Amino acid sequence: MTTQERGATYTEVFANREFRVLFGSFALLVAGDQVKMLALSALVYARTGSPGLSAATYTLGFLPYIVGGTFLLSLADRIRPRVLMIIGELLRVVTCLLMAFAGLPVWAMLALVLATGLFSPVFGAARSALLPDLLPGDVFVLGRSVLSLTAAGSQIGGLAVGGGILAAAGPAGALTVTAALSAVAVVVLRLGLPDFPARSAKAGNVGGGGAVRETLRVNRTLMVDARVRGLLLAQWLPISFVTGAEAMLVPYLGGTAGIALAAASVGLAAGNLAVGRLVSPAGRERLALPLAVAAGVSLLVFVVQPEFWGAALLMLLATAGSSYELGLQRRFVEAVAEPFRGQAFGLSSAGMMTGQALGAALVGGAAELTSPHMAIVLAGVAIILCSLALHRSLRPEPS
Repeated sequence: MTTQERGATYTEVFANREFRVLFGSFALLVAGDQVKMLALSALVYARTGSPGLSAATYTLGFLPYIVGGTFLLSLADRIRPRVLMIIGELLRVVTCLLMAFAGLPVWAMLALVLATGLFSPVFGAARSALLPDLLPGDVFVLGRSVLSLTAAGSQIGGLAVGGGILAAAGPAGALTVTAALSAVAVVVLRLGLPDFPARSAKAGNVGGGGAVRETLRVNRTLMVDARVRGLLLAQWLPISFVTGAEAMLVPYLGGTAGIALAAASVGLAAGNLAVGRLVSPAGRERLALPLAVAAGVSLLVFVVQPEFWGAALLMLLATAGSSYELGLQRRFVEAVAEPFRGQAFGLSSAGMMTGQALGAALVGGAAELTSPHMAIVLAGVAIILCSLALHRSLRPEPS
């Protein structure tokens, strides 16, 4: 029985040496970013005394995704992936050390984070585009699931460990730790990852236009393709409203929201593990639409204003339904021309980051007009409507 018939195993994923290198460097990246943004937030608060500016600073690292995703993603296919990822880590080392020891004013630190963050989608796209090359068939889908779980786990662990580092060493010390983590990642990537050629050069499609022009051209090509566009929207829209519902847990539950948010993280992990490991590849694709709809249906129950444990369980079920996305991965890789795969993965990630921010804003706006629990219900309705509207992309394609 082939992996396409029975589904891959985590043993097969981690048997690949190059994937282990990507996995280790990615975990260092996500954990380090959490420590960096915590430290920067604390540094801004210490300099300005403004809790609002401090809170805004923590979210600053996400803002450049829409700009980098729109104008710079072609670099992911034009530059060798190992070189790109190492440049990204070195850039993080320099940024952290400058913020820690250069005595920059607050505006200069924020500008530095924004400017360097513009390239984050490019570095991430280079990593994601390597996965189908390293992991064949269904092993790739499970590898994507592993990185998603790593991102969630590293974010939680990075926040916990980062808080301890911040308390023990202060903002400058925490930024130095982040720089050290990135330096370790440089060594791991340099020694452990082969120097694969640039994707466009490998395909004999070097192109002579500038990066911005090429990015706009390929983004347009991807979005004009009905199959690719449908798969992108299916990856972006339902998950965006699940995130919007999560954003309402604090106003809905108050001081107990932290446990419910942890339950949401558990649901995300459990859904990925169950669907990724226990369901066959064909089964995942058949389940994509029902799982996406089920994520929205669970949120409709908030109309009766459940108490704490009920709310936590419903949110766990909603985030578990987000595992529908695993049923789209194989088809997305097949739908995208190989020379543009890096940009396609970058566009997927940038759109997801942007969509989640917009989803939280839209659901928050609905809460202003109604109430937190009704805003969550409306998020559930939006998930169901988006899923049904995208049913062609969420269903398996006919053989």
